[in-house]
Amino acid sequence: MADSLQWRQTLCGHSRERGNRRMSNHLQLLLLYAPAIIFGLLFFWDLHKEPRQFRNAIWFLLLLLTLGGALLLQFGMRWLILPLVILLIAAPLLVICFLLANTVIVIRHEGASLTTLLPGLLALVVVAYMILSPILDGLGAPSWLQKLAGLVDLEATWFFFSFLALLLYSNFYRLLPRKRRYDYIIIHGAGLRGEEPTPLLQGRLDKAVNLWNRQGRLGRFVVSGGQGPDEVTSEARAMAQYLRNSCGVPAEAIIMEDRSTTTLENLRFSKQILDARYETGTGPEHYRVALVTSDYHVFRASEYASKVGLNADGIGSHTKGYYWPTAFIREFVAITRMHWWPYLVLAIGWAVWIGISLLH
Repeated sequence: MADSLQWRQTLCGHSRERGNRRMSNHLQLLLLYAPAIIFGLLFFWDLHKEPRQFRNAIWFLLLLLTLGGALLLQFGMRWLILPLVILLIAAPLLVICFLLANTVIVIRHEGASLTTLLPGLLALVVVAYMILSPILDGLGAPSWLQKLAGLVDLEATWFFFSFLALLLYSNFYRLLPRKRRYDYIIIHGAGLRGEEPTPLLQGRLDKAVNLWNRQGRLGRFVVSGGQGPDEVTSEARAMAQYLRNSCGVPAEAIIMEDRSTTTLENLRFSKQILDARYETGTGPEHYRVALVTSDYHVFRASEYASKVGLNADGIGSHTKGYYWPTAFIREFVAITRMHWWPYLVLAIGWAVWIGISLLH
């Protein structure tokens, strides 16, 4: 009897021990994936509420990084650590070479300008940072200069992190499901050659016409673009003429917005025209809008649409591969100007930290 009781106690002890181990393993997994779960909830909540906002890009990259790190640790893929470290070390050199090569290619096709020089300028900034940062850290630079270098490191970290986040999310955003039918198709202007649309603008117009044809030639076009100082006519008029003469679009299916000079004005003035076509008291939820622009420009145009209260889907036309990096860098600079406050927050936080350290 005593042996039987002792056996049952031993069995119960082993069962409790196994249960505790399972609970411990589950708790470890929960802690391991907790950051990914948090960032995932933030990302999908904001994506559902409003996909056209910059912070979605930040949540998206944080989700990918934390989920990837958790999977790496859970499944013990330690063999991946060395290749990842090598890639991380080599990445700056690869990026510099790519940007310089792309600059040469773009200049050959498009000519030299501030826009086509952007990849090369970014490469020079990366080179300068990689050279100056270790010099300031290792050669006994004055204390104030080392502290200033710390601020530069913070700002540079945010710069490259947000660049990667926007690169990934802007491409993800273009893959989101779109509506099947639109009441209006807004086409963003993109410069003229004389009175003719440039090839880039023709690509946008052709994309819009393809969309219009797919929905049974229903809905109307809003061609949006004013007349620049070096243009002989407005972009809206040139686009309308192209749609009529080259694509067979009837004049009554075209609405012209010929006052705008920026992307934000494109959307604000187009919205004013569309709102005026509806009774007082109704809003943009009563009509469905597509924004047709170049693929690299889709996210910024969509974010501007959100700012002016226009419920619209961004749809991108194809951009030549060699020009895409240059165009995206320009978009990133424009979006950074819209979202400058993280740099200010970092600078204030750095100043507070320096002040506290001086008091001690």
